[in-house]
Amino acid sequence: MESGISLFKVRGIQIRMHITFPLILVWGAVQFGLLAGLGARGAVFGVLVTLLLFVIVVLHELGHSFVAQSYGITVRQIVLLPIGGVALLERIPEKPSQEFAIAIAGPLVNFGLAAVMAVLGLVLGVDLQLRGFGTVLQQLGEGSLQAIFSYIFVLNLFLGLFNLLPAFPMDGGRVLRALLASRMDYARATALAVAIGQGLAWLMGLWGFLGGGFFLILVAIFIYTGAGQEGRMVQLRSVLRDLTVGQAYSRQVKALTPRSTLREAIDITLNSFQSDFPICEGEQLVGLLTHTQVVKALHRTGPDSLVTDFMHKDLIPVSPDQSLYQAQKRLMGEGLDALPVVDAGRFVGLVTSRDVNEVYSLASQWPELGRPSVQPAES
Repeated sequence: MESGISLFKVRGIQIRMHITFPLILVWGAVQFGLLAGLGARGAVFGVLVTLLLFVIVVLHELGHSFVAQSYGITVRQIVLLPIGGVALLERIPEKPSQEFAIAIAGPLVNFGLAAVMAVLGLVLGVDLQLRGFGTVLQQLGEGSLQAIFSYIFVLNLFLGLFNLLPAFPMDGGRVLRALLASRMDYARATALAVAIGQGLAWLMGLWGFLGGGFFLILVAIFIYTGAGQEGRMVQLRSVLRDLTVGQAYSRQVKALTPRSTLREAIDITLNSFQSDFPICEGEQLVGLLTHTQVVKALHRTGPDSLVTDFMHKDLIPVSPDQSLYQAQKRLMGEGLDALPVVDAGRFVGLVTSRDVNEVYSLASQWPELGRPSVQPAES
C-alpha cells in the first residue's frame, strides 16, 4: 500500500513524505525561533536544518535500498516520518550474509558522510570538535559554518551509532540476527535477537525512569514494541510459508453481479458471516466489494446504488497454489480483509484474514499441517 505524499524517485524507488512529516518542521521552527529566542530568522534556519537532517535520513535509507536491489529485492518506497525514515522492502532475505550487508549499509553511509565532513573540515580550516549533540544544537543558532559542519558531523556519528544498537527495529537488531543466523536456525536467531533487544529496552527504560529521561523512556518503548513486532512477523512467516492459499480459502461464498445493489450485499451480511463480496459475471471475476466500501457507500449514496460504483476494479487476485504467507502480507499491506481466489481464470473463493488466523492457530499446534500429505479441508 502506498502511503504519504510523493516527492521524487531515485533508481525507481519512490520517496514519500508521510502526512505527519510537517510536524517535525514545526518543531524545528519552534526550537530555533521561539525557544532559542532568535525570532523569524531562527525559525527559518530551524526548518532548513531539519530538512538537512532528513536529507541525511534519505541517504541512510538509500544505502539499505541500493544493497537490497543488488540482491534482486524490490524496494517499494521510502517513507519519511517525523521520527525518521523507513525503506519498505518487498522481503527481508533469510540468507544471513545478505541481511547483514543490507542492515549495515545504512550506518556505513552515516559514517562515510561523517568522514567526508572531517576531510572537508581539514581542507576548509573548520575546527570539528566532537561535542555533545545538545551543545551542537545550541551553537547552530549562530548560523556559522563551523556550527553547521559540526552539526552534520556529529549527527551522522549519532545516527550511525544509534542505529547499531542490537535491538529491532534498529539496524543493529538485524545485524545481530544475521550473525546469530549464521550459526542457528533463522526463527531461533530472531527469537534470541528479540529477547536481547527487549532486555536492552527494559534497561534503557529503567535508566530513563531513574534519571528523569523522558526521551529515553520513549526510545525504550519504541524498541520494545518494534522487537515484539519483528518476532511476531517471523513467527507468522515460519508457520505459514509452507502452506498455500488452497489450504485456507473459503469456497462457499456468495458472489454479486455487476447489476447488484448495496442492499443485496447488506442482506447477505445480515444473514451470514460474509462481509466482503466478489463481483462476478458468470465465473469471471469483475471486482471486489469490501465491508469498508459498503459502509462508506451507504453513508454517501444509500442502499440502492450499484456495487460496481464502489468496488475494487483492478485488484490482483491470488491463486490456490500461492503461498499463504504472501497472501497474508498482501492483506496487511493493502489494508484488506479479503482477497479473491482465481484458478485458471475462474473465480473459486475468497481468502480472508479470518481464514489466515484460523489456519495459523492450527498450524502453530500441528506443524504437519503444511506437509503435502495433509489434504485441505473445505471451508
